Amino acid sequence: MLLQHFKITEFDSPDLPNSGNRMQAAFLIVLDKARGIAGVPFKINSGFRTEAHNKKVGGVAESSHTTGWAADIHCTQPRERKLIVAALIAAGINRIGISKTFIHCDSDPTKDKNVIWLY
Repeated sequence: MLLQHFKITEFDSPDLPNSGNRMQAAFLIVLDKARGIAGVPFKINSGFRTEAHNKKVGGVAESSHTTGWAADIHCTQPRERKLIVAALIAAGINRIGISKTFIHCDSDPTKDKNVIWLY
């Protein structure tokens, strides 16, 4: 898979090299599109997570990260937060969580759609 704005290794779980390859291609294509729309870099804090790493970082059970449907994007600036969220929505990502330091996004088909939540 060819991504314009990301290297697949950016999505690796820290405890499993090359695990970024376990990300869902459909999700990555839309995320790459969102990055192009936003016009600002997306620094991936968390992409694919092994079950062990998900537990270590306090991730929820059934996390979309463990199935390759989610990513957390580092973000602390209000202007960039607005650009990133607007781009995610424009690209078709329909599940967004916003915290002071990151934006969670996912397209997990097993979860409620068209939701935004706060951490």
